[in-house]
Amino acid sequence: MPRSAPAVRTEDPELQHIRRLAYLLDDSIPVPGIGRFGVDALIDLIPGVGDAAGSVISLYIMGRAMRLGVPRSLLLRMAANVGIDTVVGAIPFIGALFDAGWKANSRNARLLTRYLENPTGEARASKGFLVLLIVVLLLLLGGAITLTVFLLGGLMQRLW
Repeated sequence: MPRSAPAVRTEDPELQHIRRLAYLLDDSIPVPGIGRFGVDALIDLIPGVGDAAGSVISLYIMGRAMRLGVPRSLLLRMAANVGIDTVVGAIPFIGALFDAGWKANSRNARLLTRYLENPTGEARASKGFLVLLIVVLLLLLGGAITLTVFLLGGLMQRLW
């Protein structure tokens, strides 16, 4: 019989850690008249390296969420947010602007909070399932970085 998620309160230290990290990455820097963005948008300005760093931190958040006993369906939604962020974020400069608005980590923290406030009877995701999602997202990241290199290479050839 599949195990369901244990009862976790929204004050749980693990959830609070995820929320703080999401805030730092997506909302920690106020810009008067525009809103807020986070460290993730800044590191995305570094082609390739920024994308990789942001994706690894997002995968870390997914791993912490799995420790709270979330179901596959929630991990899939979280992975979709990270995947969209990874693919669009790979476009030089435009990706950083997108990342400032998309805020995948904050989206995932809200999804996790909502789930923990009202858990379903779905079975917990297994570690194997998380590993599969991580492999898929890392392949996506590799493709996105390759695309970035080709785009920047083509741009450099046209400029020089």
